[in-house]
Amino acid sequence: MTATEVVTRLAKLEGWRLDGDGTAVVIQKTFRFVDFARTMVFVNAVAWLAQARNHHPELRVQFSSCTVRYNTHDVAGLSQADFDAAAAVDALPGATRPVPV
Repeated sequence: MTATEVVTRLAKLEGWRLDGDGTAVVIQKTFRFVDFARTMVFVNAVAWLAQARNHHPELRVQFSSCTVRYNTHDVAGLSQADFDAAAAVDALPGATRPVPV
């Protein structure tokens, strides 16, 4: 994926941002919740989506937040699958506004 393609696709996703560079580049977004139980409901929903799509993110789980990070290892960078999966995560019930950076 070219840099222009990445920027174009990223602009369509609210709150997602780039992190890293080269083969370690990811798109990521942090979701906040009122308590640990709701965070875990979200994490389990993301896990279900990942299994259904066979495209698995890195998840960083804390008490009241979860950071979701996508990268496609097979292409050593970003692919359309990352952006499609990010949009699916955004559509989950309970997905909230991102934490300000």
